[in-house]
Amino acid sequence: MPTPSADPAGPPAPSHHALVTEHTVYACVMGSRAFGLATEGSDTDRRGVFLAPTPLFWRFEKPPTHVEGPRPEQFSWELERFCELALRANPTALECLHSPLVEHVDATGRELLALRGAFLSRAVHDTYARYAAGRCKELRADVARRGAPRWKQAMHLLRTMAGVRDLLRTGVLTLEVGAAREEMLAVRRGDVPWEEVEHRLSVLCAQAAAALPDSPLPDSPDRARVADFLHRTRRASALRD
Repeated sequence: MPTPSADPAGPPAPSHHALVTEHTVYACVMGSRAFGLATEGSDTDRRGVFLAPTPLFWRFEKPPTHVEGPRPEQFSWELERFCELALRANPTALECLHSPLVEHVDATGRELLALRGAFLSRAVHDTYARYAAGRCKELRADVARRGAPRWKQAMHLLRTMAGVRDLLRTGVLTLEVGAAREEMLAVRRGDVPWEEVEHRLSVLCAQAAAALPDSPLPDSPDRARVADFLHRTRRASALRD
């Protein structure tokens, strides 16, 4: 009988955590520490992007689109999934690219950061407006059910909408709240009545809508530029691995 050939699929695929530890191209700290809202008990939320080796996509079982861990409060996306989310103006993905607390970046990560502007467009308004409406509905349900919203979520909703308002006005996404820190932390402590929080959110949403017509942002993200980056990165990985 003929000798069985080697497995055409190659060596075993790395574990999900190994994809993060060995193939991360960009990693940063997010959450309150990146926003300038950290307090003594704040966690360290880590977010990252890993590049799964191209040969893994030639198998029946594809690499994961995201991985939790291996460190506490750590979450990472595979590069293509991350780009898809950022092109849709997903707030979490866009903010990740603008963190002031970068922990790791390689050559691919630096090119990803150089593409930050390609993901930004006036489409952020619709995405963030839907996000705000959904979160506000959840917070109102909290008020009806337990008499108060989740104050931390209320604070971050105000922060997010202030950020998108300024993004539409200036074309720049800034995460740190700066002088608004104490005002935001007062919301987190529950020192601001829910009715006032709702009013502030309504004002921010109106200001964001008013900034849209004259925004310096383009009408849509530069998908072609991002697609070219993905193609070159996947090809380089295939040739290397």
